[in-house]
Amino acid sequence: MRMGDRVIEAVEVIPTGSLMLDIALGIGGLPKGRVVEIYGPESSGKTTLTLQAIAECQKKGGTAAFIDAEHALDPIYAAKLGVNVDDLLLSQPDTGEQALEIADMLVRSGSVDIVVVDSVAALTPKAEIEGEMGDQLPGLQARLMSQALRKLTGNIKRSNTLVVFINQLRHKIGVMMPGQSPEVTTGGNALKFYASVRLDIRRIGAIKKGDEI
Repeated sequence: MRMGDRVIEAVEVIPTGSLMLDIALGIGGLPKGRVVEIYGPESSGKTTLTLQAIAECQKKGGTAAFIDAEHALDPIYAAKLGVNVDDLLLSQPDTGEQALEIADMLVRSGSVDIVVVDSVAALTPKAEIEGEMGDQLPGLQARLMSQALRKLTGNIKRSNTLVVFINQLRHKIGVMMPGQSPEVTTGGNALKFYASVRLDIRRIGAIKKGDEI
């Protein structure tokens, strides 16, 4: 089939809760049926942004799921951001394999509009959990992410589900080339290639009202 023979449909989106960011994205929000990566340093607002997107999805009558691999979701804070925590599907998996299997199951169900995985850094492979402290197991997490994304991508497109991976930054060790950033995201390179949108979130300052933050 030639591409010109197909009807080009507008991509459905889920707003981020930030008008300026929605405008910057060019389509009014985060695209459904795609993989999105949100990364940045600690306390930069990554989880806050995803919770706002979940709230926007729920306002439109959609269903949202949050895979809390970090076991750190604060339901009170989520509610303050507008999330209906009673309707939010929540999973706190024990291993990285379990988290990604749950994500795949939710996507294949076709009944969930947005799935958030928090975070890639916390997707610890089962072999690492069952091993001893100090065991050297290079590349396990990267291979896990690569395998999972190969499986997930087609299902995500067919079900028109938005899957958001929150990721953390690490610093490279060793000699840097001039102009090369010392920062790198966790989980290998697969997510960089499969993600349709990658958002680098940074904190530039605190919002103050008088002397209060």
